[in-house]
Amino acid sequence: MPEASPPQAPRHAPRHRSLHLRLALCLVAAAVAAISIHMTLTLWPVPQLMASLGHEALAPWSGAALALTGLLILPIAWGLASLLLMPLTRLLRALESTVLSYRDGEFGSAIAADPPGGLTELASLMRLHSELGQALREQRRHLAQRELLLDTVVQNTPVALVLTDAQERIAYANIAARQLLDQGRSLAGRALDEVLAESSQDMREAILGAQDGLFSVTLEGQEERFHLSMRDFRLQGQPHRLRLLRRMTRELSRQEVASWKRVIRVISHELNNSLAPISSLAHSGAELSRRGQHERVPGVFASIGDRARHLHQFLSGYASFAKLPAPVLAAVEWAPFVESLGAHYPLVIAGELPAVPGRFDAAQMAQALINLLKNAHESGSAPEGVSLTVSAAREDWRIEIGDRGPGMTETQLSQALLPFYSTKRSGSGLGLALAREIAEAHGGRIAMGNREGGGLWVAISWPRS
Repeated sequence: MPEASPPQAPRHAPRHRSLHLRLALCLVAAAVAAISIHMTLTLWPVPQLMASLGHEALAPWSGAALALTGLLILPIAWGLASLLLMPLTRLLRALESTVLSYRDGEFGSAIAADPPGGLTELASLMRLHSELGQALREQRRHLAQRELLLDTVVQNTPVALVLTDAQERIAYANIAARQLLDQGRSLAGRALDEVLAESSQDMREAILGAQDGLFSVTLEGQEERFHLSMRDFRLQGQPHRLRLLRRMTRELSRQEVASWKRVIRVISHELNNSLAPISSLAHSGAELSRRGQHERVPGVFASIGDRARHLHQFLSGYASFAKLPAPVLAAVEWAPFVESLGAHYPLVIAGELPAVPGRFDAAQMAQALINLLKNAHESGSAPEGVSLTVSAAREDWRIEIGDRGPGMTETQLSQALLPFYSTKRSGSGLGLALAREIAEAHGGRIAMGNREGGGLWVAISWPRS
């Protein structure tokens, strides 16, 4: 609907008198009334009436005459002051009413136009107040439209959004969050830990944790991977935390296909780079033998051997990733195991090592952790900034490697576990992917995120039983 246009001013608007004119008229009226009363008391007819009654008349400038004149002028002055202040009093009451309405969020109240003969100053004030009310109504209308648009976008986004207050009670959750956490039921006002009571342990640990990262859950019989990011801020002066859970399964599948295409290109390129020189050297060796230059043939064979060894090392790295055997679980003491890792790369042990032995494939787990330690040292972190933490939760073992390098962006975090993805120019992209394979072979998972104060953490967890 088109908005109603503001009322037009009448062609012949009533003429307003200014406050100064009214005050001057009131003072003149009060002076005239005082003189009239004084003359009535001292000149006529009160002196004649008092003389007829045998009483002495009041002298014009006697104290009694002046006092009586002042006493009689008081009601008149009070009436004139009330008449002068009547428009002000009416306006103040109207302003008080509209201010109370503004406090309650109602901007539809308006002050009635001043009747003819009102004050010029008050007419201008009421006009400005009316314009203020109109501006506030327009702003509220635009704000309501923007809030409706924002709520529509947030409610229909595929990213699950959960906003909690300082007591971790849910203040807001969109449709995707309600579907993910409680089958579409309302979450507002409920405690987050109560909502997550029926969720999987991986989801519960990730959401209730304090760091961004990736985690996996099983939904409707299929494994789904999510990326969790958290942000803390103040809303209406109170601390709040916003959690965003983005489903990454399809994106990761697309990235995996792209990664396989990339590795095929890499292997083809490496094979061509090795086979072409080998073919050329073999032809050169045959020509040297035909010409009888046998003293140069051993050098040709040595070059062919070097290229073959390089190709074997290149392919064995990919073969170890593609043919990971099933882990052989056994009890492992933590102290000698961690000490063997320190022999490869320096590390700082954070906290105490568990007294209870762990149960895992020591060779495979060492291979995964050595890759993580290698990445930590190559991140640019100082050696003393590389730490290792072993913790024993109620149901899981957890080993975390931390560094003080530059960390990763959210895009890098979402792709870091993909095979053949690397942030390093000369990296193969197999270290984290192999660690993920080893963790999942043990029935566990790998998670990673940025550390507070800078750096990256990567954690492998698996069941204790």
